[in-house]
Amino acid sequence: MPARDTFHNAVRHALEKDGWTITHDPFPIRAEFGQMYIDLGAEKVLAAEREGQKIAVEIKSFVQGSPVSEFHTALGQFINYRTILVEQDPERTLYLAVPTDTYDSFFALRTVQSIITENHLKLIVYSSGQEVISQWIN
Repeated sequence: MPARDTFHNAVRHALEKDGWTITHDPFPIRAEFGQMYIDLGAEKVLAAEREGQKIAVEIKSFVQGSPVSEFHTALGQFINYRTILVEQDPERTLYLAVPTDTYDSFFALRTVQSIITENHLKLIVYSSGQEVISQWIN
């Protein structure tokens, strides 16, 4: 099992507060090159549609030394996981969870925004201290 991100529990609690049921912690996926784990799998029953919405969430804290290096790692993981999810669980949408302060600073950079757009990243912006989701970015 992989090590948990610094803010793993904060994101899990934020999702639960937002009405999500955590179904996997972690969410296993398998590729030809081995077993991998996305941090969380969750479902939310939408009463109006009578269908569940399923997500997988890769959590990043951006507390290490270099946000550029962490972003490169997160982007690579996101692209790999999304590709595998399309094959194994196509109804599940992958999100990258990032802290509010990182989103407001590093993710606000023009180049980072271009990379997010170009690679169709879906983001969950969370407050680790309050354990709430401040934005869903599709």
